[in-house]
Amino acid sequence: MHPVIWSMLLLAFGLALAMLEVFIPSAGILGFLSLSAIVTAIVLAFSLSGTTAGFLFLGIAAVSLPATVMVAFKWLPGTPFGRRLMLGMPKEKEVLPDDDPRIAFESLIGCQGTAKSAMLPGGTISIDGVTYEAVSASGAIDAGDMVTVARIRNNRLVVQKGKTMTPDSTTTAPIEDPLSKPIDALGIDPLDDLLS
Repeated sequence: MHPVIWSMLLLAFGLALAMLEVFIPSAGILGFLSLSAIVTAIVLAFSLSGTTAGFLFLGIAAVSLPATVMVAFKWLPGTPFGRRLMLGMPKEKEVLPDDDPRIAFESLIGCQGTAKSAMLPGGTISIDGVTYEAVSASGAIDAGDMVTVARIRNNRLVVQKGKTMTPDSTTTAPIEDPLSKPIDALGIDPLDDLLS
């Protein structure tokens, strides 16, 4: 048998052992045997076939060994051992704490409520008697306007303006602005009475 064939067989055996080292944890034994087989293949090529064949095998080993290891690591997650070894990335809901408001807010998407205060763009809304902080997605919303929860952003509900509430609606009436009333209507004595 020609000496180059022995070098080729040893090089292929060494690359196979390198790939096997990735799949089977052997505490470096398979890696050591792989490196020994590759070095022996290069030495045989130099000694029995000349410097040209030796440098050719050295170049092939320098390129094929890292390529083999990279291919092995690419295949590793698809194997049963790789699936046990490399756990998948957890989903966002799996790492959230149980009392995280985002979990409760997910169920509110699509629900309708009432704006408790003017939203320019932030304010408060009421859904089923519970008050939430919210942000308007579509400009200013007046107090008492019907709103619909569109999505969640930064732990706040993002709402869109819905239809206006009718007076016979069961939800709470809009809060009146005390600054728009005259001072006598509020039951506060004018300042002149206090000074005299």
